[in-house]
Amino acid sequence: MSRQQDSVQECQLEPRPWGFIGHFYSMANHCEILIDSHNEAMAEAILITAMNEAKRIEVKYSRFLQHNYLWQLNHSDNPSVTIDAETHRLLCFAQQCYQLSDGQFDITAGPLMQLWRFEKGAKTPLPSDKAIQAAKAFIGFSALQFDASSLTLPKGMSLDFGGIAKEYAVDSAASLIAQRWPQVSVLVNFGGDIACPVAKTLPSQPWQVGIENPYALDQAAALLEIRQGALATSGDTRRYIKHNGKLYGHIINPFTGYPVEAAPRSVTVLAPNCLMAGMLSTMAMLQGPDAEIFLSNQGVDFKVFR
Repeated sequence: MSRQQDSVQECQLEPRPWGFIGHFYSMANHCEILIDSHNEAMAEAILITAMNEAKRIEVKYSRFLQHNYLWQLNHSDNPSVTIDAETHRLLCFAQQCYQLSDGQFDITAGPLMQLWRFEKGAKTPLPSDKAIQAAKAFIGFSALQFDASSLTLPKGMSLDFGGIAKEYAVDSAASLIAQRWPQVSVLVNFGGDIACPVAKTLPSQPWQVGIENPYALDQAAALLEIRQGALATSGDTRRYIKHNGKLYGHIINPFTGYPVEAAPRSVTVLAPNCLMAGMLSTMAMLQGPDAEIFLSNQGVDFKVFR
């Protein structure tokens, strides 16, 4: 069986009055591709392109996969390792996030994320304060040294691209599609992080995007119309731990080692690309009670639920 046939079996394409919608699963999320075209062969090729790119990035940068590219960076015996151009670009973006957030958005928080196992469900035991304080000693993006071809990762430190990888995958898949099919408007939706690089022009109706109600999951609390651009949502509606009646969301403050206090339930930001939208939505969550003030100062459209 060819790789193309294998890919077709991993995804599903369904006709709609306006074109096609494609489905697949990647990065622990249900992913959708909305395609403004009735050309089924082209729609299938677009869907497979998006799925393959999502899975490529997941396999390369997921912290849950042993012996992948990220695992090799984090477990190298040599503190200085060779990196490729894609990883250098992600490190440069992560550095911007770190600087703009005054150190709160830090991809070296891997040791803390190993302790807070939100993926295991709401009833997971809390890590001990002793373990949290020990992990904090190995966190701090400023300790990294990197250039276009190499990275020096101090012993005990590790990278976690989880805060930017899905948004990066959305932008990367959307960019590939726009390059190959520049005449087709496509909405790329990976678990609520969305990009539409080619405008959906008149007389076509804009794409309809629902913002999930954090108090009634799988139901839309607001509906947005998008012709071009991107949005991303951060929140604690699906990844949290509940202990003694208190909810601990998955956005960790690297300074305290604990989830952010008084954070919104969810933050959705509209921006030109998904990486920027994701960066701002996560930074807003890190602001806790000041999330709305922070976003109002950024000059972007947003929706906050508390």
